[in-house]
Amino acid sequence: MPSKEEKRRRAKLVEAIVQEETAEAIASMPISLDGLAKLFDYLDEQLGEQGCDHTPRMTKAFLEEKQLNPTVMLPWLEKYGGYCDCDVLANVEDSWESEIAKNT
Repeated sequence: MPSKEEKRRRAKLVEAIVQEETAEAIASMPISLDGLAKLFDYLDEQLGEQGCDHTPRMTKAFLEEKQLNPTVMLPWLEKYGGYCDCDVLANVEDSWESEIAKNT
């Protein structure tokens, strides 16, 4: 059985790996964390007014308005479970909200 010191050492290694993977994921994002937060705010407002038609229609409109390439962004959002507007708000925001909070 590992000692407490060994368990702490292992926990620090795991934490370092997670931080490195998170940094790499942020670096490879096709949108900034600030831009992603603005997308979530936009969807929150729009979905409250219109509801979701189970397409990424509002997400696509936001991306085009901000001159972000939907053909790059939509697959990235899908990777995190964002297949329609309400999925982007529920799933993608859930995946990234802690990182957005750290950077705002």
